[in-house]
Amino acid sequence: MAAAPPTPITKPRNTKKHSLRELKTLGNQLLSSRTHINNLPLLLTYISPNFPPQHVLESLLSLHSFFSPLLPDLPSSSRRPTHNKDNDEPDTDVIYKTWLRSKFDEFVISLIDVAVSPKSEDALKEVVLDTLMEFIRTGNGGRFNSAIYHRFLVHIVQSTESLDFVLELLASKYFKYIDIRYFTYINIGKFAKNLEAKDFSDGKTERGDKVGDSDSRESMELSICKIHYIISNIPPLEDPKQDSDYELWGGSGFSVKKGESKGPSHHLKTEDKDLKSEKHDNDSLSAGNYAKKMKLKFTKAWISFLRLPLPIDVYKEVLSNLHQAVIPHLSNPIMLCDFLTRSYDIGGVVSVMALSGLFILMTKHGLEYPNFYEKLYVLLLPSIFMAKHRAKFFQLLDSCLKSPLLPAYLAAAFAKKLSRLALVVPPSGALVIIALIHNLLRRHPSINCLVHQEDNNDTTDNNSESESGDNNIESGVGTNIAARKAGTDHFDNEESNPLKSRALGSSLWEIDSLRHHYCPPVSRFVQSLENDLTVRAKTTEVNVEDFSSGSYATIFGEEIRRRVKQVPVAFYKVIPSCLFSEPDMTGWTFKEEEERKGKKSENAHHPSFDHTDPPLPPRSLPILLSRFVRFVQLGPIFVHVPCR
Repeated sequence: MAAAPPTPITKPRNTKKHSLRELKTLGNQLLSSRTHINNLPLLLTYISPNFPPQHVLESLLSLHSFFSPLLPDLPSSSRRPTHNKDNDEPDTDVIYKTWLRSKFDEFVISLIDVAVSPKSEDALKEVVLDTLMEFIRTGNGGRFNSAIYHRFLVHIVQSTESLDFVLELLASKYFKYIDIRYFTYINIGKFAKNLEAKDFSDGKTERGDKVGDSDSRESMELSICKIHYIISNIPPLEDPKQDSDYELWGGSGFSVKKGESKGPSHHLKTEDKDLKSEKHDNDSLSAGNYAKKMKLKFTKAWISFLRLPLPIDVYKEVLSNLHQAVIPHLSNPIMLCDFLTRSYDIGGVVSVMALSGLFILMTKHGLEYPNFYEKLYVLLLPSIFMAKHRAKFFQLLDSCLKSPLLPAYLAAAFAKKLSRLALVVPPSGALVIIALIHNLLRRHPSINCLVHQEDNNDTTDNNSESESGDNNIESGVGTNIAARKAGTDHFDNEESNPLKSRALGSSLWEIDSLRHHYCPPVSRFVQSLENDLTVRAKTTEVNVEDFSSGSYATIFGEEIRRRVKQVPVAFYKVIPSCLFSEPDMTGWTFKEEEERKGKKSENAHHPSFDHTDPPLPPRSLPILLSRFVRFVQLGPIFVHVPCR
């Protein structure tokens, strides 16, 4: 029978602060003999963010060296001391190991407190993290200790601090191991379900303390941001068809108990349980079985996370990366249909960002969304041409309108809506609109009637009615067209339903106005629509991607790089005294106010207009704007001075 160890004390009172040399001496005594076991609780008291980093580090090194060789022999935390066979008294050696296990648990909790404390330095946090991950590797009888890892992630998520440094270290150093990824997905699914239940209970119970509600909401948003950082920084799993060499942090696979499987293994079908447990520690995992289990955990973690009340910044970031980082790795991507359709119905920028994922589900996974084009039509607003993700939106818009099965009224509505927007958007937006309308007219010959349509041409309108079928009765296209007033556009720009917009009864007159656009690239590019786009053999589609990311800067840069054969020069015999001449200002009168008092060689002409005069004709406004811009952009002015 082993000799009885000295009676351990639970927690001594640290009446005095030990120096760094004294702590080193206490650690050496603890490692040298069991008689100095009472130094263990004393060293544990220094594992705290309230002590200097040097003291914490010295105590940490001593305790790590003490517990590392003892971990395989320590009982589990929930195990009770067993009694000796000879008498009813518990075995003293078991009591001693149980006490050591409790102290090891205290040591782990203290390390976690140091890691998540804002008082700790970054260098100390890195050492503490490495120590915790080392215990996670060997803390369960030489296998992966999921309990310590779960406790560590719980403290990270529930902490009121941001912990960016700890999360970056965890992602960069340890997320490359597949067992850490596996248990991270499991824990994230649990955290998300707990936060969802907490949010439901908080919303169900009405509380009068508004300050407490705001604090609870801020704490939940911080936890959601941490979960999003963790789950979005886990590397995606490789293709399961390719046999890859997966690297395990635990080194011996997953911990499997009798009657319980925590991880994938192809040795679990053997009938001999003893032989199975012996082989499990030495054999490796198969890539196919592991990839299957990992994909299920990945799917559960993401679906649980997307059910949370995401903050708006996290919401947008998730939507921007969902189609690339999440959908290809889900076991069943259709499970995202509720989240994406709900996001698509919100409107605005959120709908634009949800369009990518929704388009993938519709084209590759057979999702049916009846009101997809109606929602897409509503998104066509002037603000979309200044949005951050407009480039991807225009590319998806072009892809959505590519189907030859698109009804004529729907293609005409999109073409007419885009042409109306060309009057108010920046020049870069006008270039995208011209490219989209070019592709629409080429793909759908049935809407080429919009290029030139007259009110007195009943035949054209009747053909449009027959193509659109019975739906034109609702849209009002075939209601007494001959009785309409000449020069009136019958397109309803405020209508949100493309079926009722009466686009087939209108024409693309807005495109003709772009021929006189003040921006030269727009006026040049619009000439491509003058070709007969119904002849597909002689025309090609325009790549919308070349224009979707345009801006004033890109247009200016292209104009600067453009080689010009002839440079325009302004030549005046007389220095101009006004911006516009009288023929350009039809319907306006000017009065010259001459101020010559005190001035001998200067004549100032201040034109002032009479507000009672008739307004400027609408068709003169584009001409005036064009001349104004050309006047500003003119080069050096040469004035002809006759020789005397």
